[in-house]
Amino acid sequence: MKLQCPGNPLENYSSRREFLYVGLLGSVGMALPQFFGSRAEAAIKQFPQHAAVAESVIHIFLPGGMSHQESFDPKPFAPAEYRGPFGAIDTKIPGIQFGQFMKETAKIADKLTIIRSMSHGEAAHERGTHNMFTGYRPSPALSYPSFGSVVSHELGPRNDLPPYVCVPSVPNEFANSGYLSSAFGPFALGSDPAQGNFKVRDLNLADGVDHKRFERRRTLLQTVDDHFRTLEKSDALDSMDSFYQHAYKLISSQQAREAFDLSKEDSKTRDEYGKNEAGQRMLLARRLVEGGVRFVSLTAGGWDHHDNIKQGIEKHMPNTDRAIATLIRDLDRRGMLEKTLVMVTTEFGRTPKINPTAGRDHWPRVFSTMLAGGGMKQGYVHGASDSLGGEPDQDPVSIQDLAKTVYHQIGINAQTELMSPGARPIEIVDGGDVLDAILANKA
Repeated sequence: MKLQCPGNPLENYSSRREFLYVGLLGSVGMALPQFFGSRAEAAIKQFPQHAAVAESVIHIFLPGGMSHQESFDPKPFAPAEYRGPFGAIDTKIPGIQFGQFMKETAKIADKLTIIRSMSHGEAAHERGTHNMFTGYRPSPALSYPSFGSVVSHELGPRNDLPPYVCVPSVPNEFANSGYLSSAFGPFALGSDPAQGNFKVRDLNLADGVDHKRFERRRTLLQTVDDHFRTLEKSDALDSMDSFYQHAYKLISSQQAREAFDLSKEDSKTRDEYGKNEAGQRMLLARRLVEGGVRFVSLTAGGWDHHDNIKQGIEKHMPNTDRAIATLIRDLDRRGMLEKTLVMVTTEFGRTPKINPTAGRDHWPRVFSTMLAGGGMKQGYVHGASDSLGGEPDQDPVSIQDLAKTVYHQIGINAQTELMSPGARPIEIVDGGDVLDAILANKA
């Protein structure tokens, strides 16, 4: 019996027990995604695992394709039509500059690893985004799982919290569980933490259902479970029980609910991050990994600047820059940075030359990625683009390289093979190498 996540919750439920499950969770106000399932679809081939350096990952995705020239890889000596509308500023890394609107991130650059030679061949938003969320090129034959879903599958929940959370919502179809069970999909908030009335769905009982009533329904379900276990003798029932127990823990755990509660943060901290979408999303991400979430994915800003890139950068960069820098500082002063891998990505870069509408177009040949904490080198720039920002000039990095490195740091061997629906073994990452050059414990 395989747990499904259909559009109609009454479809594909094959027993009275499953029907009761739908009725119960609906009655207590729980519309949880099925990320708490068992590991029934476990890896079919396990390579030796290694000790994790990072306990959690925060993936900050900048949708639209952020220009590397206006951020981590400015070209101040290029001709004006390539240089763009802004200047460059010095950072805490000697000889390295960022775009002029990255003032706060420049101040903490000595805690960062910057990859300036990311490259892939996908110039369409959807295909580039797929790469950056799964570590795979898109395939018409198979839907690949996101990084967060693989982490959920391999490592499971911790401290009664979902292993994989999207802030504020699932940002795209590629952030889901792919060929893995929907049991390993993300938990989404349902509202934005920057909103004044922010409240996470699924963490509270429905109107008219108090805790006594909740416990009575829970006891009723346990009784039904025992009855059908006797009749069916099915191992799948134990798997379903695991889902129930984790779901109940989430809704009843004070610790779990508080991890999502931004009101627990003092006003000074909230102001430091910025009371805007980027700031409050990153603050909540810190709270979630502090509570025990293994993988948090969030988005910030909009970076598809085909027209008037100057206006676009001026609108989105200051808040994003401030929030990223504050997150790194906050994790560091709490002693969390070494155990939290922060990753800032975007689907591709922008064209070297400014176009006729004062913008830059899609450019996947070379772009930049930022990493911090989680065992990364500090104050290090890996690779380089050429003088116009058009091609990798040194040490090109593929998405497979990046994916293998992230998995390595969180203790997952990316050579592990998982079972796809067609009974075909699929490596977590196919190809690429761990980037030893960017790891702090490597020469």
